[in-house]
Amino acid sequence: MLTTAEILKKVKELEIKSKKLTQHIFTGEYHSAFKGRGMSFREVREYAAGDDIRFIDWNVSARFNHPFSKLFEEERELSVLLLVDDSASSAFGTVHGRKKDMVTEIGAVLAFSAINNNDKVGVVFFSDIIEKYIPPKKGKQHALYIVRHLLSFAAKRKGTSLTTALRYLNNSTRQRSIVFILSDFIDTGFEDALKVAGKKHDVVGIKIYDKMDMQLPPIGLMQVQDSETGATKWIDSSDFLTRQQYEQAFFEHTEICKNIFTKAGSDLLHIRTDEDYVKVLQKFFIGRS
Repeated sequence: MLTTAEILKKVKELEIKSKKLTQHIFTGEYHSAFKGRGMSFREVREYAAGDDIRFIDWNVSARFNHPFSKLFEEERELSVLLLVDDSASSAFGTVHGRKKDMVTEIGAVLAFSAINNNDKVGVVFFSDIIEKYIPPKKGKQHALYIVRHLLSFAAKRKGTSLTTALRYLNNSTRQRSIVFILSDFIDTGFEDALKVAGKKHDVVGIKIYDKMDMQLPPIGLMQVQDSETGATKWIDSSDFLTRQQYEQAFFEHTEICKNIFTKAGSDLLHIRTDEDYVKVLQKFFIGRS
């Protein structure tokens, strides 16, 4: 558990890093990837070279015997919700920190990206229950409040229920929102809830995984424990077939998750704990522009 001083230090570090990324890398990409609800009329001004002739206000132009153009502005007012998996498996990590640490960094970047675009941002922390809900709001102080919770929040339960989190989202959020699900998606049976969420919101899954979620090291006989259920078993990691089956199970799970999101009409990103998440997010944002 981090001390208050350590939390404040990390909040400052994340604020500086996130601001640098959002100001120099993500500002335009995020804005283009997640557009507002439409355009609203703002004012008219004298026609200038390069203006779209479709937006000439002929009534005003006739009155002043000079061409005038209509100006429009984007109706932004978007709400961003981070669904953060805080189950016991998020504490696993063997390279450059835990999955939870990666979730915290990505969550901070997304929060500041939203705030910089004058959007609201909120968080739902979940395990196999809804652990905490922070309603969407605007402003730097609210973003910092979210980052503090991303760093320090500890779930009461160990399990994972994506269905519970998605049903809570579907029942509590009426306005169409941008929803980022940050999880390792070690769960089953959430297909129907995701389909409902995908019809109502713009849902993006971010699957965080560790290198050892995919590959076992050949170190011989070892006892492993499921961090969420507490179940233990002995495996011989020096056996090639055992390692092959372990890796195959990972890729099968990855493919299942991919298909679930595709059927729900939603996006799913895969980020490993030792990967540069900035490049993955930037590529995604540009691809949606």
